[in-house]
Amino acid sequence: MRKKFFIMLALPLVLAACKKTSKCPYTTPTVVANAAEVANLKATLDANAVVYTQHPSGIFYQVITQGSGAAPAVCNDVTVKYSGRIISSATPFDSNATGVTFALGELITGWQIGIPLVQKGGKIILYIPPSLGYGSAGSGAAIPPNSNLVFDIELLNVQ
Repeated sequence: MRKKFFIMLALPLVLAACKKTSKCPYTTPTVVANAAEVANLKATLDANAVVYTQHPSGIFYQVITQGSGAAPAVCNDVTVKYSGRIISSATPFDSNATGVTFALGELITGWQIGIPLVQKGGKIILYIPPSLGYGSAGSGAAIPPNSNLVFDIELLNVQ
């Protein structure tokens, strides 16, 4: 009888501990690139006659297709096709043409800011200054420190 009583008492505690929490560990980024980085990226875009919109954070972007439905938030998983390159190179350092899913909050700040500018089905080009990308560390041999980046992104799904 005591064993049954203990199980009945412990069961709600065990279930509560196993219950999946829906609290998001990410916050919407508020970081802003420094003025010198933004000026450098803007000068490069202007010299190449790129049509863009400047975001207050310091990223620049072109919405190719807006898409429809809700825009993703930093706590969403997003499925995207993308290609990324250093602005001074035509060769991509990374791409995925079939679609890959990421937690938006785990991606570089430039993506966290830029991807929510479109909805599911949307296409956007992001021009990202170093501090909103891989910064002074770069990323391996493919992305040198302090690189301005360009990403062509298609938002396939928002979960």
